[in-house]
Amino acid sequence: MSRRSALLLSLGLAFAATSSAHAQEGGHFWSGDWYLKVGATGFIGPKYDGASDRLFQAAPLISLGRAGSTVRFSSRNDNPAFAFVDKGAFRAGLAGKLIFERDEDTSSDLEGLDPVRFGGELGGFAEVYPTDWLRIRAELRQGIRSHKGIIADVAADGFVDVTDTVRISGGPRLSAASSEYFDAYYGVNASESAKSGYAQYNPSGGLNSVGAGVAVTWQATEKLETSAFAEYKRLMGPAADSSIVREGGSRNQFLFGLSAAYRFDFTLN
Repeated sequence: MSRRSALLLSLGLAFAATSSAHAQEGGHFWSGDWYLKVGATGFIGPKYDGASDRLFQAAPLISLGRAGSTVRFSSRNDNPAFAFVDKGAFRAGLAGKLIFERDEDTSSDLEGLDPVRFGGELGGFAEVYPTDWLRIRAELRQGIRSHKGIIADVAADGFVDVTDTVRISGGPRLSAASSEYFDAYYGVNASESAKSGYAQYNPSGGLNSVGAGVAVTWQATEKLETSAFAEYKRLMGPAADSSIVREGGSRNQFLFGLSAAYRFDFTLN
């Protein structure tokens, strides 16, 4: 995960906190009580999906949301979302993700490969709370410009407050994608093979990765929140079979780091 991805994630939590239910109450959609969280995160992770080399990265955290949202739990893996349905135990709506260019400047391992262009993914999400301590969330997104594929992500997170200020959470993750997605990130055509040295590879669709993540969140004060997190995923199927991963990368992807954010409350009329 890049520094940009970390920033997008925190922005995603902001959008998710904003429910369309407020619009039904009358007044402008921006009217009411809001919060702004600002902070930073530092983490060690792969240079790109499939890379064997890791490096330390830092990124700002910015989260804007409506106070009193029915969101019980949020994960750093949630993408930007806007809930059109917010019933407490069930939420659903739009979800999206920005994708920044991936090229040889990202890593020398990618020299000779066609870059992944700046673009995004747009689709929907749904999440349900079968119990008070478990959230299951799924996202389905269509690539725009960066790739033409379809991505499906599913995650289950159990969470428990061990004290009034400390929460532990974690659970499994799964990702699948169509052949167009894998071709953009893991495919190697004849021209790319000649320039990069990687063997030609024409991927199909299928399972992308399986893994798990854990986090410990500490509410240091009423407005200051800190977190330590770790994640692991193993590339599967078309991603694992790619010559980019087999010859120059790794199926095993680790990420761990720390974050801190401070909340400012305000009201808009």
